[in-house]
Amino acid sequence: MKAPFREIPGSIIAPHGFRAAGVFCDIKRLGTGKGSNKGNKRDLAVIVSDARASAAGMFTTNQVCAAPVKLCLERIRSGKAQAIVVNSGNANACTGKQGLKDARAMSDLVATKLKLGHGSVLVSSTGRIGVTLPMQNVRCGIADAIAILGSSPEHGAQVAEAIMTSDTHPKQIAVEFSLDGKRTRIGGVCKGAGMIQPGMSVSGKRPAALHATMLCFITTDAAIAPAALQLSLEQAVAQSFNRITVDGDMSTNDTVLILANGRAGNAARGKPAFQSALNHVTLALAKMIVRDGEGASRFVTVRVTRAESVSDADAVARAIANSSLVKTSWCGGDPNWGRILAALGYSRANIIEEKIDVSYSLPGDSKRLFALRKGQPTNTPFTDLCRIVAQNEFELHINLNLGKGAAVMYASDLTEHYVDFNKGDVSDPASMGG
Repeated sequence: MKAPFREIPGSIIAPHGFRAAGVFCDIKRLGTGKGSNKGNKRDLAVIVSDARASAAGMFTTNQVCAAPVKLCLERIRSGKAQAIVVNSGNANACTGKQGLKDARAMSDLVATKLKLGHGSVLVSSTGRIGVTLPMQNVRCGIADAIAILGSSPEHGAQVAEAIMTSDTHPKQIAVEFSLDGKRTRIGGVCKGAGMIQPGMSVSGKRPAALHATMLCFITTDAAIAPAALQLSLEQAVAQSFNRITVDGDMSTNDTVLILANGRAGNAARGKPAFQSALNHVTLALAKMIVRDGEGASRFVTVRVTRAESVSDADAVARAIANSSLVKTSWCGGDPNWGRILAALGYSRANIIEEKIDVSYSLPGDSKRLFALRKGQPTNTPFTDLCRIVAQNEFELHINLNLGKGAAVMYASDLTEHYVDFNKGDVSDPASMGG
């Protein structure tokens, strides 16, 4: 069946009425670890709507959260914004009153230069924790970025680069679709490769079940009221960014922001077509993060079905997806169902060992190879199971045979490179810290 939308170039500037730019201003000059030692990589970006826009956001539920997150939590309540300023190389986290002062100064400078309302600029940061921002560099970067704002695909690519830290490549997407007969677009960029298991909420407060920093910025020219936009974003994040894990760590800075400026001219209300397109954008970006996980060599979809409840299914999926023993076996191409059973057994879910089925498949393939049925090993040749787990991408299916609950997680393996990348080097103080 033909998709109701098509992918187009341009990412965040593909929607009408948006401009953006990214520049290098050496924010990471104090050292931000191995991942940011990339020479003159852009490290500050500005995204601006030509008109005041509906705004929505989702934020980390880490109880230690960065200054820009705190500022955005205040401002997103209004449901309106017009610009976003974001930097990499410094998280502006655990920086106390000075950090909040600096986040507000970033926002105020953008607002002043663009002649916007001072509450209409949102702020985001990623990078080293516990170091104050080099504000002179930031001020120069903001001025330089605003001077070259534009709406070409290159400007979108500049932003995708400017937000990277340990990422190996930029992550961006845009789609076009029809909404009330009007041509409508959604575009987005994101970053993330390590410190990845987001569990975001609109308030920053932890949901009942918990799900390098994950940042995502989305623009759309759809006309949609702030409340409807927030609801749509919550639904999109729930099935995408809150379903991924690289290493099980939740950042202090995880943020997703969306601006909707209404330039498409559709009726201002949520529509299934908009939700479908937004879901596609967020899920595609979320999967890009997992595929670019620090040191990752495998992309694994963990599907849990027939649990007693959705929360039980979620607990099992997360236990497996975050198990170091399971993830290292994936790295070696080993279909080690014993480690899988151990992980789901220590989850908080109710399970009955004698009812568990474990199988593997290639992505999108309905054919499954069972390693375990009713808690007992099958006669499936070990070499056949290994052939699937040796692929760069495969699916792991867990059937608990207890109820109707289901959940999915998108995970990476755990490799020697991840350890080498993150272990630090005490002989090089510039590589240490947050």
